Amino acid sequence: MKTLFFFARIVVVAGLVTLVGGRQATAATQPAARAYGSNSAAANTFVFNGDRFYYETYGSGLPLLLIHGNGESINIFKGQIGALSRHHKVIAMDSRGQGKSDLGTAALTYEQMAEDINALLEQLKLDHVKVLGWSDGGIIGLLLTIHHPDKVSMLAVMGANLEPDAAYPWAVDGIARMRNRITAELAHSNNPKPLQLQLQFLDLLGNQPHIPLADLTSIQVPTLVMAGDRDVIRDEHTLSMFHALPKSQLAIFPGATHAIPAQDPARFNRTVLNFFDKPFAMPDTKDLGWFD
Repeated sequence: MKTLFFFARIVVVAGLVTLVGGRQATAATQPAARAYGSNSAAANTFVFNGDRFYYETYGSGLPLLLIHGNGESINIFKGQIGALSRHHKVIAMDSRGQGKSDLGTAALTYEQMAEDINALLEQLKLDHVKVLGWSDGGIIGLLLTIHHPDKVSMLAVMGANLEPDAAYPWAVDGIARMRNRITAELAHSNNPKPLQLQLQFLDLLGNQPHIPLADLTSIQVPTLVMAGDRDVIRDEHTLSMFHALPKSQLAIFPGATHAIPAQDPARFNRTVLNFFDKPFAMPDTKDLGWFD
């Protein structure tokens, strides 16, 4: 679901992303990693329905769009952009109300953010792009592909979900506790806007999305479904998505969490590039003829 990175950041203040990213990065790579999301050499903006959106581009070749998770920004892909941009033209946008992109006045929804991504692709005059979405980004990628199938050629989603109760009970309960805590703080706050934004992010986590499983059958592009074997999304939900998609592959990372793109970027990147850069196939053991 959503990146529980936002969840962890509120709980431990420093944030899970900062924590795991710091553990993985070396002194030599940290300055470059911090530049993602604040790199004037790669920065661009565009306006859609009166709101300004920020994005960065890296590399050359066939376009590959990155969509980040809840409460995050382009910088969350600091473990991916360098590796992926050696093979593709990488495009990464700050989602609505996150990073350097405007929030607007309407309540946040995944459908709204999918339309923002479609507007970016319209701005760039791009069709049939490869899309990688992590957590909330995976949800947005699914909706983009369902509603704008001409925009996506291949889709990879990490830790995505179709319903809020797809998460394990410990996460659902934690989100409810956070909502209660922030609501109580809001009643006594002299600076309500940051808390109100946090509640919008929690609404995404706790009350959205609502994508019928049957809608996945309309996705006709090759799709890679990924999760950690100790993810925040229940295993059976991830498997239901994999089986509902007509052209799908499945990658469950052993000894891994929802945060594997940050915790083990080399392993994650190899899997993503293997999917995007090799001819898509769905070999089946039943076709080996063992019992003919």
